[in-house]
Amino acid sequence: MAHNHSHPHGQHHVKSENKNALFWSFILIFTFMVIEFVGGLFTNSLALLSDAGHMLSDAAALGLSLFAFWIGTRDPNNRKTYGYRRFEILAAFINGITLIGIALLIVYEGMKRFLEPPEVSSAMMVIAVIGLVVNIIVAWILMQGDRENLNLRSAFLHVLGDLLGSIGAILAGLLIYLYNWNIADPVASIVVAILVLISGIRVTKDSYHVLMEGKPEHISLTKLKQSLMELPEVCDVHDLHIWSITPDFPAMSCHLVVENESDRDQILEQANRMLKEKFQIEHTTIQIEGKQLRLHHHDDCCN
Repeated sequence: MAHNHSHPHGQHHVKSENKNALFWSFILIFTFMVIEFVGGLFTNSLALLSDAGHMLSDAAALGLSLFAFWIGTRDPNNRKTYGYRRFEILAAFINGITLIGIALLIVYEGMKRFLEPPEVSSAMMVIAVIGLVVNIIVAWILMQGDRENLNLRSAFLHVLGDLLGSIGAILAGLLIYLYNWNIADPVASIVVAILVLISGIRVTKDSYHVLMEGKPEHISLTKLKQSLMELPEVCDVHDLHIWSITPDFPAMSCHLVVENESDRDQILEQANRMLKEKFQIEHTTIQIEGKQLRLHHHDDCCN
Protein backbone atom coordinates (compact mmCIF):
# COMPACT_ATOMS: atom_id res chain seq x y z
CA MET A 1 0.00 0.00 0.00
CA ALA A 2 1.35 3.42 -0.90
CA HIS A 3 0.56 6.93 0.25
CA ASN A 4 1.14 10.18 -1.55
CA HIS A 5 0.98 13.46 0.35
CA SER A 6 1.60 16.88 -1.11
CA HIS A 7 0.69 20.32 0.18
CA PRO A 8 1.60 23.08 -2.31
CA HIS A 9 3.09 26.31 -0.98
CA GLY A 10 0.40 28.20 -2.91
CA GLN A 11 -2.23 26.93 -0.46
CA HIS A 12 -0.30 28.37 2.49
CA HIS A 13 -0.11 31.76 0.72
CA VAL A 14 -3.87 31.73 0.07
CA LYS A 15 -4.62 30.78 3.69
CA SER A 16 -2.43 33.67 4.87
CA GLU A 17 -4.41 36.06 2.66
CA ASN A 18 -7.67 34.66 4.03
CA LYS A 19 -6.54 35.18 7.63
CA ASN A 20 -5.42 38.74 6.91
CA ALA A 21 -8.73 39.56 5.23
CA LEU A 22 -10.68 38.17 8.20
CA PHE A 23 -8.43 39.89 10.75
CA TRP A 24 -8.84 43.40 9.32
CA SER A 25 -12.55 42.84 8.72
CA PHE A 26 -13.00 41.75 12.33
CA ILE A 27 -11.06 44.78 13.62
CA LEU A 28 -13.18 47.18 11.53
CA ILE A 29 -16.53 45.63 12.50
CA PHE A 30 -15.55 45.31 16.18
CA THR A 31 -14.31 48.93 16.33
CA PHE A 32 -17.50 50.26 14.73
CA MET A 33 -19.57 48.12 17.12
CA VAL A 34 -17.78 49.59 20.17
CA ILE A 35 -18.23 53.15 18.85
CA GLU A 36 -21.96 52.54 18.34
CA PHE A 37 -22.32 50.95 21.78
CA VAL A 38 -20.51 53.80 23.58
CA GLY A 39 -22.40 56.38 21.52
CA GLY A 40 -25.68 54.69 22.36
CA LEU A 41 -24.91 54.77 26.08
CA PHE A 42 -23.92 58.45 26.05
CA THR A 43 -26.84 59.59 23.88
CA ASN A 44 -29.34 57.12 25.34
CA SER A 45 -30.09 56.03 21.75
CA LEU A 46 -31.86 52.68 21.54
CA ALA A 47 -31.27 52.68 17.76
CA LEU A 48 -27.49 52.85 18.21
CA LEU A 49 -27.52 50.16 20.89
CA SER A 50 -29.72 47.95 18.70
CA ASP A 51 -27.40 48.30 15.71
CA ALA A 52 -24.38 47.64 17.96
CA GLY A 53 -26.03 44.37 18.97
CA HIS A 54 -26.55 43.56 15.30
CA MET A 55 -22.87 44.29 14.60
CA LEU A 56 -21.99 41.93 17.46
CA SER A 57 -23.40 38.99 15.45
CA ASP A 58 -21.14 39.93 12.53
CA ALA A 59 -18.13 40.31 14.82
CA ALA A 60 -18.88 36.89 16.35
CA ALA A 61 -19.12 35.28 12.89
CA LEU A 62 -15.86 36.88 11.74
CA GLY A 63 -14.17 36.02 15.03
CA LEU A 64 -15.25 32.37 14.75
CA SER A 65 -13.97 32.15 11.16
CA LEU A 66 -10.67 33.78 12.15
CA PHE A 67 -10.30 31.40 15.10
CA ALA A 68 -11.04 28.46 12.77
CA PHE A 69 -8.24 29.51 10.41
CA TRP A 70 -5.85 29.73 13.37
CA ILE A 71 -6.89 26.32 14.71
CA GLY A 72 -6.63 24.85 11.21
CA THR A 73 -2.91 25.63 11.03
CA ARG A 74 -2.10 23.39 14.01
CA ASP A 75 0.00 20.36 13.14
CA PRO A 76 -1.40 16.81 13.07
CA ASN A 77 -0.82 14.70 16.17
CA ASN A 78 -1.44 11.15 17.39
CA ARG A 79 -5.10 11.90 18.08
CA LYS A 80 -5.85 14.25 15.15
CA THR A 81 -3.91 12.64 12.30
CA TYR A 82 -5.32 15.07 9.72
CA GLY A 83 -4.68 18.04 11.99
CA TYR A 84 -7.45 20.56 12.64
CA ARG A 85 -8.32 21.58 9.08
CA ARG A 86 -11.92 20.41 9.49
CA PHE A 87 -12.54 23.07 12.15
CA GLU A 88 -12.86 25.55 9.27
CA ILE A 89 -15.74 23.51 7.85
CA LEU A 90 -17.35 23.23 11.29
CA ALA A 91 -17.14 27.02 11.66
CA ALA A 92 -18.73 27.46 8.22
CA PHE A 93 -21.54 25.07 9.24
CA ILE A 94 -22.18 27.01 12.47
CA ASN A 95 -22.17 30.33 10.59
CA GLY A 96 -24.56 28.87 8.00
CA ILE A 97 -27.00 27.71 10.69
CA THR A 98 -26.74 31.17 12.30
CA LEU A 99 -27.55 32.84 8.96
CA ILE A 100 -30.68 30.69 8.64
CA GLY A 101 -31.71 31.62 12.19
CA ILE A 102 -31.15 35.34 11.56
CA ALA A 103 -33.14 35.17 8.31
CA LEU A 104 -36.10 33.50 10.03
CA LEU A 105 -35.97 36.09 12.83
CA ILE A 106 -36.01 38.93 10.26
CA VAL A 107 -39.04 37.35 8.54
CA TYR A 108 -40.81 37.14 11.91
CA GLU A 109 -40.03 40.79 12.72
CA GLY A 110 -41.05 41.82 9.19
CA MET A 111 -44.43 40.12 9.55
CA LYS A 112 -44.98 41.98 12.85
CA ARG A 113 -44.16 45.28 11.15
CA PHE A 114 -46.90 44.73 8.60
CA LEU A 115 -49.30 45.17 11.51
CA GLU A 116 -47.36 47.98 13.23
CA PRO A 117 -45.28 49.94 10.66
CA PRO A 118 -42.32 51.69 12.36
CA GLU A 119 -41.53 55.38 12.28
CA VAL A 120 -38.33 56.21 10.41
CA SER A 121 -36.13 58.78 12.12
CA SER A 122 -33.25 60.74 10.63
CA ALA A 123 -30.93 59.10 13.18
CA MET A 124 -31.84 55.64 11.88
CA MET A 125 -31.14 56.75 8.31
CA VAL A 126 -27.70 58.05 9.33
CA ILE A 127 -26.92 54.77 11.10
CA ALA A 128 -28.01 52.79 8.04
CA VAL A 129 -25.80 54.88 5.73
CA ILE A 130 -22.74 54.56 8.02
CA GLY A 131 -23.41 50.82 8.40
CA LEU A 132 -23.62 50.49 4.63
CA VAL A 133 -20.23 52.18 4.17
CA VAL A 134 -18.58 49.98 6.83
CA ASN A 135 -20.07 46.80 5.35
CA ILE A 136 -19.01 47.74 1.82
CA ILE A 137 -15.42 48.19 3.03
CA VAL A 138 -15.48 44.90 4.96
CA ALA A 139 -17.07 43.04 2.03
CA TRP A 140 -14.37 44.42 -0.28
CA ILE A 141 -11.63 43.25 2.12
CA LEU A 142 -13.13 39.75 2.35
CA MET A 143 -13.43 39.53 -1.44
CA GLN A 144 -9.63 39.71 -1.63
CA GLY A 145 -9.49 36.23 -0.08
CA ASP A 146 -10.29 32.83 -1.56
CA ARG A 147 -13.96 32.84 -2.59
CA GLU A 148 -14.04 29.03 -2.72
CA ASN A 149 -13.12 28.72 0.96
CA LEU A 150 -16.29 27.75 2.85
CA ASN A 151 -15.15 29.33 6.11
CA LEU A 152 -14.39 32.69 4.48
CA ARG A 153 -17.58 32.51 2.38
CA SER A 154 -19.72 31.99 5.48
CA ALA A 155 -18.18 35.08 7.12
CA PHE A 156 -18.64 37.08 3.90
CA LEU A 157 -22.32 36.10 3.74
CA HIS A 158 -22.87 37.47 7.27
CA VAL A 159 -21.43 40.81 6.18
CA LEU A 160 -23.32 40.70 2.87
CA GLY A 161 -26.56 40.13 4.76
CA ASP A 162 -25.89 43.25 6.83
CA LEU A 163 -24.95 45.19 3.69
CA LEU A 164 -28.22 44.23 2.00
CA GLY A 165 -30.06 45.07 5.21
CA SER A 166 -28.55 48.57 5.22
CA ILE A 167 -29.54 49.09 1.57
CA GLY A 168 -33.05 47.84 2.33
CA ALA A 169 -33.35 50.16 5.34
CA ILE A 170 -32.21 53.18 3.30
CA LEU A 171 -34.57 52.45 0.40
CA ALA A 172 -37.46 51.77 2.76
CA GLY A 173 -36.72 54.99 4.66
CA LEU A 174 -36.74 57.04 1.47
CA LEU A 175 -40.01 55.46 0.28
CA ILE A 176 -41.65 56.13 3.63
CA TYR A 177 -40.32 59.70 3.77
CA LEU A 178 -41.21 60.60 0.16
CA TYR A 179 -44.40 58.62 -0.42
CA ASN A 180 -45.52 57.70 3.10
CA TRP A 181 -45.39 54.03 2.03
CA ASN A 182 -45.00 52.49 5.50
CA ILE A 183 -45.21 48.96 4.16
CA ALA A 184 -41.81 49.45 2.47
CA ASP A 185 -39.86 48.61 5.64
CA PRO A 186 -41.28 45.11 6.25
CA VAL A 187 -41.24 44.35 2.51
CA ALA A 188 -37.53 45.29 2.29
CA SER A 189 -36.79 43.29 5.45
CA ILE A 190 -38.45 40.13 4.12
CA VAL A 191 -36.74 40.42 0.70
CA VAL A 192 -33.35 40.71 2.44
CA ALA A 193 -34.26 37.81 4.75
CA ILE A 194 -35.05 35.56 1.78
CA LEU A 195 -31.66 36.35 0.19
CA VAL A 196 -29.87 35.68 3.50
CA LEU A 197 -31.87 32.45 3.97
CA ILE A 198 -30.88 31.15 0.51
CA SER A 199 -27.21 31.95 1.18
CA GLY A 200 -27.37 30.36 4.62
CA ILE A 201 -28.92 27.16 3.27
CA ARG A 202 -26.26 26.91 0.55
CA VAL A 203 -23.26 27.33 2.85
CA THR A 204 -24.81 24.97 5.42
CA LYS A 205 -25.49 22.37 2.73
CA ASP A 206 -21.95 22.67 1.30
CA SER A 207 -20.25 22.42 4.71
CA TYR A 208 -22.52 19.52 5.76
CA HIS A 209 -21.52 17.69 2.54
CA VAL A 210 -17.83 17.98 3.48
CA LEU A 211 -18.45 16.97 7.10
CA MET A 212 -20.29 13.86 5.87
CA GLU A 213 -17.27 12.83 3.74
CA GLY A 214 -19.14 13.64 0.52
CA LYS A 215 -17.46 13.41 -2.87
CA PRO A 216 -16.04 16.75 -4.11
CA GLU A 217 -18.55 18.23 -6.56
CA HIS A 218 -15.95 18.94 -9.25
CA ILE A 219 -14.77 15.31 -9.44
CA SER A 220 -16.69 12.64 -11.36
CA LEU A 221 -16.43 9.25 -9.68
CA THR A 222 -17.19 7.51 -12.99
CA LYS A 223 -14.53 9.41 -14.93
CA LEU A 224 -11.93 8.92 -12.21
CA LYS A 225 -12.52 5.17 -12.09
CA GLN A 226 -12.42 4.99 -15.89
CA SER A 227 -9.10 6.89 -15.93
CA LEU A 228 -7.62 4.42 -13.44
CA MET A 229 -8.87 1.49 -15.52
CA GLU A 230 -7.16 2.95 -18.60
CA LEU A 231 -3.73 2.74 -16.94
CA PRO A 232 -1.51 -0.01 -18.43
CA GLU A 233 -1.75 -3.41 -16.68
CA VAL A 234 -4.72 -2.35 -14.50
CA CYS A 235 -7.52 -4.97 -14.56
CA ASP A 236 -9.94 -3.63 -11.96
CA VAL A 237 -10.56 -0.88 -9.43
CA HIS A 238 -12.51 -1.45 -6.22
CA ASP A 239 -13.05 0.10 -2.77
CA LEU A 240 -12.78 3.53 -4.39
CA HIS A 241 -13.45 6.43 -2.03
CA ILE A 242 -13.13 10.17 -2.66
CA TRP A 243 -13.70 12.81 0.01
CA SER A 244 -12.50 16.22 1.15
CA ILE A 245 -10.73 17.24 4.32
CA THR A 246 -11.51 20.80 3.19
CA PRO A 247 -12.74 21.86 -0.27
CA ASP A 248 -9.15 22.63 -1.33
CA PHE A 249 -7.82 19.34 0.08
CA PRO A 250 -9.42 16.36 -1.73
CA ALA A 251 -8.31 12.84 -0.85
CA MET A 252 -8.74 9.41 -2.42
CA SER A 253 -8.18 5.77 -1.56
CA CYS A 254 -8.65 2.66 -3.70
CA HIS A 255 -7.44 -0.84 -4.56
CA LEU A 256 -5.93 -1.41 -8.01
CA VAL A 257 -5.94 -4.97 -9.37
CA VAL A 258 -3.04 -5.46 -11.81
CA GLU A 259 -1.52 -8.23 -13.88
CA ASN A 260 0.60 -10.56 -11.75
CA GLU A 261 3.91 -9.73 -13.44
CA SER A 262 3.37 -5.94 -13.56
CA ASP A 263 5.84 -3.33 -12.33
CA ARG A 264 3.75 -2.13 -9.39
CA ASP A 265 5.97 0.83 -8.51
CA GLN A 266 5.63 2.14 -12.05
CA ILE A 267 1.84 1.70 -12.02
CA LEU A 268 1.65 3.52 -8.70
CA GLU A 269 3.71 6.41 -10.06
CA GLN A 270 1.52 6.62 -13.18
CA ALA A 271 -1.66 6.56 -11.10
CA ASN A 272 -0.51 9.34 -8.78
CA ARG A 273 0.67 11.50 -11.68
CA MET A 274 -2.63 11.06 -13.51
CA LEU A 275 -4.69 11.84 -10.38
CA LYS A 276 -2.69 15.00 -9.73
CA GLU A 277 -2.75 16.31 -13.31
CA LYS A 278 -6.30 15.33 -14.28
CA PHE A 279 -8.24 15.57 -11.01
CA GLN A 280 -5.99 17.76 -8.77
CA ILE A 281 -5.88 15.00 -6.14
CA GLU A 282 -2.52 14.91 -4.36
CA HIS A 283 -3.43 13.03 -1.18
CA THR A 284 -3.88 9.39 -2.16
CA THR A 285 -3.73 5.95 -0.59
CA ILE A 286 -3.53 3.22 -3.23
CA GLN A 287 -3.30 -0.51 -2.51
CA ILE A 288 -2.07 -2.59 -5.44
CA GLU A 289 -2.89 -6.29 -5.60
CA GLY A 290 -2.26 -8.98 -8.20
CA LYS A 291 -5.05 -10.46 -10.29
CA GLN A 292 -4.45 -13.93 -8.86
CA LEU A 293 -4.85 -12.69 -5.29
CA ARG A 294 -8.05 -10.88 -6.23
CA LEU A 295 -9.48 -13.99 -7.92
CA HIS A 296 -8.51 -16.12 -4.91
CA HIS A 297 -10.20 -13.64 -2.56
CA HIS A 298 -13.32 -13.60 -4.77
CA ASP A 299 -13.48 -17.42 -4.74
CA ASP A 300 -13.20 -17.43 -0.94
CA CYS A 301 -16.09 -14.97 -0.70
CA CYS A 302 -18.24 -17.09 -3.03
CA ASN A 303 -17.51 -20.25 -1.05
